[in-house]
Parts: sequence; structure tokens; C-alpha cells
Amino acid sequence: MTDYALSAYFGTTHDELLDTIPHAASLGMKVVEVGPCSAVLRLPYRDDLVGDPTRGVVFGGVITTLIDQALGLAVSCSLEDLRPIATLDLRIDYLRPAEPGQTLFGRGECYKLTRSVGFARGIAYERSDADPFATCLATFMLGSTMGDGPYVAALAEYARKTK
Repeated sequence: MTDYALSAYFGTTHDELLDTIPHAASLGMKVVEVGPCSAVLRLPYRDDLVGDPTRGVVFGGVITTLIDQALGLAVSCSLEDLRPIATLDLRIDYLRPAEPGQTLFGRGECYKLTRSVGFARGIAYERSDADPFATCLATFMLGSTMGDGPYVAALAEYARKTK
């Protein structure tokens, strides 16, 4: 059985996994659920996130951030040791516009790890994951810096406090 570094966070509503990421926090992203090799995030609709005021559609960069965060968290949830990661490549296929006024969700799955790269896939949807408005594939560099960095340090400190 694999011992995951973030297993203490597996379950629902562990927003501390995003609180130390300023961009995710300022956009209002929340953790719906995390588990081994997977993550689901929620982004409540806000008028200031709209990129097309005529149609009320959320800006594509916000959706990219939601997807990138979900995939990155899924990769982090697949690691046996907590370490920094960085997005190497992210491909998003937009199937249709996100529905205006709806909370958006990003779901990521890490399906393969090598010594230095994590491979992930995912979707973005509003009402049902059976009807995504975007699909994506990504690769992440594992151990992207020599030090732990603020994200790893914050999570390690939280894990120490909850033991």
C-alpha cells in the first residue's frame, strides 16, 4: 500500500491546500475533495471573473488556473514525499463555453509518475462531470526547486500541528 505524503488531507473541504497559493486564494477556489492521485476544486461564480461581459462567460485564464490547480493538486496527492512541483505542459481543449452564473469545478487525476515527471488529465464542468466544458492533459516536474518553498513548508507545518 502506498503511503501518500498528503494522506492527512484526503477527504473533503481541506481548503488549507489552496490557502498558501495567492492566485488560487484570490480567485476564491475551494477544495471539494482530495484523495490518492485525485482532486476536485470549486470556483464560485463572480462577476469580476467574467471575461466576456456580453455573454457573462468566465475569463479563459481563470479556467486555466482552475484546471492547473486541480491537476497539480492531484499530482501532489500522488507523491510519497512532499515536494515542490511545477507545470511543464498544459493542454486544454474547450468543448463549449462555461455556462454563465454557475459555480465551476475542476477535476484532476494523476495517472502516471516517473522519477521526475507527473502525468495528469482532467475536466472542467459546471452542473455535471458527465458534461464537461473542457478537457485537459498536463505534465508536472517533480522536485522543481532545491528547497521546499512556501507551499511545502506551509503544508508540512499544518501536518505537524494536526498530528
